[in-house]
Parts: sequence; C-alpha cells; structure tokens
Amino acid sequence: MEIPKIHESEYRFCLIMWEFEPITAVALVKLCQERLGWKRTTTYTVIKRLEERGVLQNDNSMITSLVSKDDAQAYEIDELVEKKFEGSLPAFIAAFTKHQNLSENDLDEVQSMIDRIRRGD
Repeated sequence: MEIPKIHESEYRFCLIMWEFEPITAVALVKLCQERLGWKRTTTYTVIKRLEERGVLQNDNSMITSLVSKDDAQAYEIDELVEKKFEGSLPAFIAAFTKHQNLSENDLDEVQSMIDRIRRGD
C-alpha cells in the first residue's frame, strides 16, 4: 500500500487521532483546539484533506485511521534516507549518531535491534 504524504501540521493532528481513535469529529475538534490552538474549521479542513488522501476515514463523524503511526513514520524515514542520504542507511545512521550522546542503554537497544534483524525475527 502506498502511504500518502502527511505534512508536519497534519502529522501533529494525526498524533492526536492515533492516541484517541476511534474518536468523534467533535471530540477531535476539541482536542485540536486545546493541544494545537486550532479553530474548528481548521480541524474539519484537515479531516477532509486527510480523508481525501486516504489517511483517515470519516464514517458518520467517527474518525479512524487508515494509515498507522508506524507506517507513517517508516514512510518518512524511508523518504528522508532516500532524499538526503542517497538511499544509504549506514550514511543516515552515521550522520544521526555523529551529534548524539547515546547512553549505554541506547547502544544496547540498538545492538539488540541489529541482532534481531540478523536472526530474522
């Protein structure tokens, strides 16, 4: 399945949707007012745009996602690696870790991920 592009402000909206779904449009409007400072009309416009692009479903004002948070994040990472690092995951990781202070726990977690990948888990 092709993941539709989710722009930054839409992504902040989606974080709220993913946290509370299924959620009514009215409740989503209220949360977007509280958390994002959006007007009611802005929220409804974003709902409509994301529905048209296949990111969410609006069924009688009940909002549910059609794209998961994990899928959206994976798509963004793939796009970033492709555009900025010529598709090279090692180049991306090198650039990312160059300016990070990774704790022993972080390094152990990354190593654990690598080990799982090598085992085929």
